[in-house]
Amino acid sequence: MTHAWMPVSPCGAGCLPAAGAVPAAGCVRQACRLLAVGLLLVAGAGLFAVLPLLPGGVRERTQRRWFRLLLAALEIRIRITGEARFAARGQPVLVVSNHVSWLDLVALSAVQPVRLVAKSEVRDLLLIGPLATLAGTVYVDRERLRSLPDTVGALTRALRRGAAVGAFPEGTTWCGVAGGRFRPALFQAAVDAGAAVRPVAVNYRVADRPTTVTSFVGDATMWRSLVTVAGVLGVGVQVQVLPTIPPSPEPTLEAAADAVTTWGRAARRRALAGAADRAVREVALPALPRLQPTGVVVPLEPSICAGIEP
Repeated sequence: MTHAWMPVSPCGAGCLPAAGAVPAAGCVRQACRLLAVGLLLVAGAGLFAVLPLLPGGVRERTQRRWFRLLLAALEIRIRITGEARFAARGQPVLVVSNHVSWLDLVALSAVQPVRLVAKSEVRDLLLIGPLATLAGTVYVDRERLRSLPDTVGALTRALRRGAAVGAFPEGTTWCGVAGGRFRPALFQAAVDAGAAVRPVAVNYRVADRPTTVTSFVGDATMWRSLVTVAGVLGVGVQVQVLPTIPPSPEPTLEAAADAVTTWGRAARRRALAGAADRAVREVALPALPRLQPTGVVVPLEPSICAGIEP
């Protein structure tokens, strides 16, 4: 059952490029890419099962290399700007990014492996689901508001243990030409754990032009999206690691008393969400319209996607 607060993007199939509008890989090349991805996913099932037995530094390097190999299998170039990682190993940080595609999870983990927050449907995806679970993904049931405090609690515990946690505060995927506003709920974990927030902007290009071809929107399935991406030449992903938003300073006695109230907690998480949203929108993606998700799915105005090379 859905509810009034269910995050829904107005992006749909109309935001995607028309057939023949992007440089296409040949059928053989596309098949080879898909085969390479399949082999990596099968190997990853065994790899992620033994990762907990490895020392921390070795575990992180192994995960990062596996995700980079996954991008390489699809011949997707990754460009990382800003800092080389989200935080020092063992330092808690909430990594928040705009959300365009399932590839966002791969791109973020190719920078630094993070414990991701994902919608509960990811758990049931073929091969991807078991891998996500083995990687320690925290699942959120977007249709059950009552489950949100448990999700925030799980994130808070992970941050207090020194984890890097990745979340997509828009709540759902957008086409990348338009985006949603960052919702504040998950930022409560950073407030409660006293952790820094790292805003990150992810965008995709084909032949150095913005593209929507990687977008996971509308009625797309995981398999259809994978086949589409595998059939495009020249895809690149840019990950912009923006300056950290530090945790709130130690409060005074009066501020501490106010912070435990419902209003005080809400105000602090809204402030963090707003700062992260502005960083991504104004600094990294200044041309990106930010729309408020609604419970009604409507097509984007053509002018929003006009002039974008697919």
